[in-house]
Amino acid sequence: MAAAEAEVSNKGVILKRFVTGFPTEADLELVTAVVRLAVPPGSASVMVKTLYVSCDPYMRNRMSEHNEASYIEQFVPGEVLATFSVGRVVASGHPNFKSGDLVWGMSGCEEYTLITDPESLFKINHPELPLSYYTGVLGMAGLTAYAGFFDVSKPKQGDYVFISSASGAVGQLVGQLAKITGCYVVGSVGSDEKVNLLKTKFGFDDAFNYKKEEDLNAALKRCFPQGIDIYFENVGGAMLAAVLPNMRMNGRIAVCGMISQYNLEQPNGAPNLFCLVAKRIRMEGFMVLDYFGTYNKFEEEIAGYLKEGKISVVEDVAEGIENVPTALIGLFSGHNIGKQLVTIAHE
Repeated sequence: MAAAEAEVSNKGVILKRFVTGFPTEADLELVTAVVRLAVPPGSASVMVKTLYVSCDPYMRNRMSEHNEASYIEQFVPGEVLATFSVGRVVASGHPNFKSGDLVWGMSGCEEYTLITDPESLFKINHPELPLSYYTGVLGMAGLTAYAGFFDVSKPKQGDYVFISSASGAVGQLVGQLAKITGCYVVGSVGSDEKVNLLKTKFGFDDAFNYKKEEDLNAALKRCFPQGIDIYFENVGGAMLAAVLPNMRMNGRIAVCGMISQYNLEQPNGAPNLFCLVAKRIRMEGFMVLDYFGTYNKFEEEIAGYLKEGKISVVEDVAEGIENVPTALIGLFSGHNIGKQLVTIAHE
């Protein structure tokens, strides 16, 4: 028992101050604390050793001070960031978790974290697959892609599907699910390397580098001469404005995120919205939190696709908790190739 309750060093990443405009690594700081590897007596908490942490675009929203209520709480300056992670239980006061269990869910961005609401954790049911997948394709990002595509977009075989930010954790899976469904799929990304990745690794029918396109409307007409049935929206701004006139009648737009807007003090307006009326387009936002109750079904289906080789995964893996700031801030410049995560500990 004494060894299990030893005090150990615990490095973590904090937000130093609220951010306006584009975040920098200087807004984050690596700090070291001491933690006891035990749960408080009588507590239903669990202590988790972190193996991987996820870096996700939505975290930018939490780095700013919220003058109005948001869908998720802001980070608290001076406190450890919260993020989705993969870990191993090292101590438990909860009847559903025991030491050694592999789990994923929301936790602190630190080497060890005390989870006071373990009901929010998911047990990992396929440890034979890479555990890092539970930060992405088998975790929050994967469920986001699955729910947004099937429940919100409601695809049909033969649909024309366009995905922005298509090589990221969500976009790469949406594209592959669309191909499995029998759709024609095109993605936009920010480099020629990513264009090649979409075509050769993920099986997209076409792709383009939006940074090389002088006219996004023309690029979309080139790729979709018959128009777009489904737009999986990750970007907003100029891309959304160009997509709307290229949508087909009764098209569907699943609004997952708008990364082009996150660092603007004054977000862009949204031209061409009357297309929603004229073309009877349904544009719907969604939150993955609303779909956590469907997780087990999703996990089994995607694990099956992975084992059958029907879905490929590309990860951008940084090493060590000290590299979380670089990995997280790099998301907003498109530095990552695939799902961005950080390895905290090897087992």
